[in-house]
Amino acid sequence: MDIVLSILALVVLSPVFLLISVMIKLDSKGKVIFKHKRIGKNGKEIYIYKFRTMVENAEDMIRNFTEEQKKEFQENYKLADDPRITKVGKLLRKTSLDELPQLVNILKGDLSIIGPRPIVREELKKYGERQEEFLSITPGLTGYWAANGRSCVDYAQRMEMEMYYVRNVSFKLDVKIFFQTVKSVATRRGAV
Repeated sequence: MDIVLSILALVVLSPVFLLISVMIKLDSKGKVIFKHKRIGKNGKEIYIYKFRTMVENAEDMIRNFTEEQKKEFQENYKLADDPRITKVGKLLRKTSLDELPQLVNILKGDLSIIGPRPIVREELKKYGERQEEFLSITPGLTGYWAANGRSCVDYAQRMEMEMYYVRNVSFKLDVKIFFQTVKSVATRRGAV
């Protein structure tokens, strides 16, 4: 089902991919697609794809963060008001369109449509004894936290929401999450 739906979405959304690519190129220097190392099922390292939403030297800019920004970044792995995000990037993040290239990750088998969001290795430490359980299922393009919390909850709440999904995974819950995701994206609830 994941493969069929991702192929259909890629075909239907191909004009959107083209438009976004042009917008990114006109807005700032750098590649259109950004790949980021994450942890997948059973701890396997995967690269997820996104439309680039940050300036080309984003990693270098972290060194110039204020102490408050560094603290926020260490706690949440993101900033509420991130100076590295481009103008087009802000739009893409608010609409979640930056995540569309992950349809390719679904085709590759690295992601499902629904599952906990893939995290970086550093974040995995926060799960403590629950790491193995968290990694027992394939991460998703969207999930319980992404559909219901996003940036409206702190990291501890996010982990609880992700673990709730892992412990209660079912087709019925997946359908509910899918429609909640559509609603959250449409209303931009929790978008940064």
